[in-house]
Amino acid sequence: MDTKPIKLYFDYKSPFAYLAKDEAYALEDDYRVTIEWLPYVLNIPEALGDLQTRTQQQWRKIRYLYLDARRWANKKGLVVRGPQKIFDSSLAAIGMLYAQKHGKFRPYHDRVYERFWRRELDIEDKNAIAAVLTEVGAPTEGFLVYLDGAGRTDLAAIQQRAEADEIFGVPIFIVEGEMFWGHDRIPLLREKLGAMGLKR
Repeated sequence: MDTKPIKLYFDYKSPFAYLAKDEAYALEDDYRVTIEWLPYVLNIPEALGDLQTRTQQQWRKIRYLYLDARRWANKKGLVVRGPQKIFDSSLAAIGMLYAQKHGKFRPYHDRVYERFWRRELDIEDKNAIAAVLTEVGAPTEGFLVYLDGAGRTDLAAIQQRAEADEIFGVPIFIVEGEMFWGHDRIPLLREKLGAMGLKR
């Protein structure tokens, strides 16, 4: 039987997207759906201010968000350590697109998320990303070429799709034009998929 497509916008520097990862995998196990994983590079300074100009209210919100993320992570047995700077996740996103092209999406995705949130992976270091690709069995000799060429184009095209989809954060799931924002909205998404008769 045909599967229903679900778009999933995520960012490696979002702890809440990390929290949604395994539950997103489970959707494909439990429902006749196919998830399209779309890396979206969040502009943190635009959304929450940069480190030098954040207001006290923005800092209070950020502290709470990480507290909340750690509470959820503890329930799932995951480690979430707040990043020590605002990261540009575009290199890791391009690495994911490259891994996906070579059938290595999930092992790459799992390793990057886990290690980044343990502060064991610098997602702005192309050699570190190449090492992950090597570890999961992707042919890394072509990665640097892809990174500096088609990878940038592919990622830019996804950012344009995100703008057309009116994306404002992650994780965001979209099914039949309906948006579900946040890992804690996955139960609502499951209800919708069940109502659509997609339960396996």
